[in-house]
Amino acid sequence: MAFSGVSTTNPTVNQLLVWGADNGGLVLQYGQWWRLTTSTFVHVGVIHLATNMWCLWNLGLLGEPLLGPIGTVAVYLLTGIAGNLLSIAINPDLPGGPNSVVGAGASGAVFGLAGVLIVLLKSKLLPVPEFELKRLRRSVIYFAVLNFVLGASTLLFRSVIRIDNMAHLGGFLSGLALGVPLVPRIGAARADFTRRQWVAFLGMAFLLALLGYGIYRFQPVQG
Repeated sequence: MAFSGVSTTNPTVNQLLVWGADNGGLVLQYGQWWRLTTSTFVHVGVIHLATNMWCLWNLGLLGEPLLGPIGTVAVYLLTGIAGNLLSIAINPDLPGGPNSVVGAGASGAVFGLAGVLIVLLKSKLLPVPEFELKRLRRSVIYFAVLNFVLGASTLLFRSVIRIDNMAHLGGFLSGLALGVPLVPRIGAARADFTRRQWVAFLGMAFLLALLGYGIYRFQPVQG
């Protein structure tokens, strides 16, 4: 983006949309479903990018040993898409409309990874002392609560920073749901866990496709 002349500190709404930011109206009215994925890689300046990558790095250090590299990427994509689906369901208008949001960033996926970790770190089958698991799980919960509070604060107080709280919530809830079928097999044979992991991922992808169709089919869209 920067090499094409987009500001690294204050990109415009149109520039974000050109590079793949999410918007309910463009997705639902013009069929630009790819925005659900591309928007998780587009950020509103270097500060936004840096903060999201810092959070992703810290959660990834916990998540990758449990999920594996491919599993971590799958969680990132699935929960990021889930967050964006909830966002467009609540905010279905084209840019400039009364119920319009132009969303960008990895934060929905970051919340999704946090949700998965909260569930997985509950397992007593992990080869980690129980007190350490509790400490790690508590730190992830604090992270999620703090960021939800920060997001909600932008609704109560006027701020130049606008946070897509629905994307955060959707990512977090889908992360919790995605973690549930994985917990009983944490600590089991790697091949067995990998098979069940992919069943969970494919099942979540199918459910998200159904949810996307439901939003498209039944959501009243205003121009």
